[in-house]
Amino acid sequence: MISAFRAFAKSWVAAILIGLLVISFAVFGMSDILQGQISSSVVKAGGRSFSDQDFRREYDQWRQGAEQQMGQPITPQMAADNGVIAGLLEQVATRESLAEMLDRMGLRPGDSLVADQLRQIPAFFDPISGRFDKNLMEQRLGETNLTSDRFIEVLEDEIAQQHFASGLVSGLRAPRAYGALAAMVDLEQRDVGYFPVGIASVEAPGAPTDAQLQAFMEENADQLRMPEFRVLSIVRFAPRAQDLEAEVSQADLEERFAFRRDTLSQPETRTLVQIPAKDQATAARIAQRLRQGEAPAAVAQDLGVEPVTYDARPRSAIADRKVAEAAFGLAQGAVSDPIEGDLGLSVVKVTSITPGREPTLEDVRPMLEAEIRRDQAAEKVYERTQTYEEAHIGGATLAEAAQAAGATVITLPAVSEQGRDQEGQPVQGVTPKILETAFGLSEGSESDLTELTEGEYFAVRTERVIPAALPPLDEVRPLLTQVWMQREMLRRLEAKATELAEAVRGGQSLEAAASSIGARVTRATGLSRATAQPGERLSEDALVRAFGAAPQEVFTARDVQFGMVVGKLEAVRPGDVAQVAQAVEDGRGQASMALFRDMAEASSLAARDKVKVRVDEARARAVLGLDPEVPAPKAAAKTPASKEFAE
Repeated sequence: MISAFRAFAKSWVAAILIGLLVISFAVFGMSDILQGQISSSVVKAGGRSFSDQDFRREYDQWRQGAEQQMGQPITPQMAADNGVIAGLLEQVATRESLAEMLDRMGLRPGDSLVADQLRQIPAFFDPISGRFDKNLMEQRLGETNLTSDRFIEVLEDEIAQQHFASGLVSGLRAPRAYGALAAMVDLEQRDVGYFPVGIASVEAPGAPTDAQLQAFMEENADQLRMPEFRVLSIVRFAPRAQDLEAEVSQADLEERFAFRRDTLSQPETRTLVQIPAKDQATAARIAQRLRQGEAPAAVAQDLGVEPVTYDARPRSAIADRKVAEAAFGLAQGAVSDPIEGDLGLSVVKVTSITPGREPTLEDVRPMLEAEIRRDQAAEKVYERTQTYEEAHIGGATLAEAAQAAGATVITLPAVSEQGRDQEGQPVQGVTPKILETAFGLSEGSESDLTELTEGEYFAVRTERVIPAALPPLDEVRPLLTQVWMQREMLRRLEAKATELAEAVRGGQSLEAAASSIGARVTRATGLSRATAQPGERLSEDALVRAFGAAPQEVFTARDVQFGMVVGKLEAVRPGDVAQVAQAVEDGRGQASMALFRDMAEASSLAARDKVKVRVDEARARAVLGLDPEVPAPKAAAKTPASKEFAE
């Protein structure tokens, strides 16, 4: 639908009107908020708190994914209007409740296990040296507004939930009766008779009067209303292309190389296999078998343990420091004696060794030159922003301050909060953050200099505000008339289908009812849930109603094309016994997974029931810069962008 919508939406009005025929959405808000209470967190589950910053990060992650999928900016107001904030809060509350319950159960990973997981994340390793770099980890986490302490808490929760899930699924297998019931339902066969109720069966509606169109507009005012638009002037500060291509002096290069030499060196790496052992005797047997040439995987399998493999990793990447010390003291192909490590008893075999090396300046010249250029370009950006700030603080307007800093001001045409112009097309040069800032200003106001991305800044002035309003009737009359007539035709078709269905329920045959409108009955036999697909004959709506009907029940449904069908479930037969038996065996794995999902959901529900949870939607809204007052749930009717977004 989204692609079709975008292809058609040549104007706001067209997109909105077409949306009227498609779907409407409901907005659900949280009602369990303690009015007048000042909270210190957005969600609190037992002893766990989900802070303002945590929620902002949760929302930003969702927004980035949604914008990538939608291809347009999404504002907090759009998210709120479509129930996203309430939905995110519900997800967080459930997740934190489960984590709290696992904490109370004592299911928490040890420090060594967490450290091992940290060392498995490639983003935390220096790309040149191959070493785990704590400073690099802090930098990477900082880019997502995440502290190392908070990241470790999240990692601990994930590990605990993985172990909990493993415990649930271990040895889990759905009973045969479980699969048999599912197979019987899926393979049950149904015979359906039906006939179409098309536009030829009803009188076409006449053209609407102006009064009818006006009433239609008022009825759908929320959907038809043109959004608020704003004319914006924007100044941006970012690294210039010429600065990123500038020559780097040999002196600067040598200075940077001397500074980075230690981090650029490539340490010795080793590929090794570590096999855990329950006691010294087992460890000795493992060592003996490995020295006799047996494959580590085969030895581990015989013992029923999982080997740990490190592929070309430096000493710092080995989770257990005692294992690392022993492994890096062995020759290639050698097997260690039993090692009493921090994480238990084990034996190690070294399969390959790659010696470390010190880089030369020429080896890393391109990388260092790029680093220096970026740093120098960032410094120039900083200098220009300082010039702008000094001028702006001194009373200069945005345009005057930008001129003093040698920056260009771009004035955009009227743009909506969704980043579209008055014709419904995306406006280039705006981002969600710029829009959020601009729509928080009054007419004629200017923002402070604000960071857009790392090393890039902007300031925006709201030149003019064009209030939201209904379009004049004369501008939308043709398309509005078309939509009104389509709606009226659909209403007549639904009424006619209902009339004919009542006649069949009263004893008239399908054939007689179909003949009264010049239609013919079609029969679809042997339909099953496992094989039935919406197609040219039966729509998805018709199939849903057919499989939900009782024998001899009459129903109406939307047709594949514009129209209705009247149908009757004429027979229900059990599936073939042999097919059911085969389906039970074929689907046992799926049945087990379905059972696991049910158990996981039940665990989450149990956690919500056992853990005291408080959700503060008003605070969550305030975090996103919205009015903290939570509106009462109501039927939502929003702009095309929000409709597409909600879908």
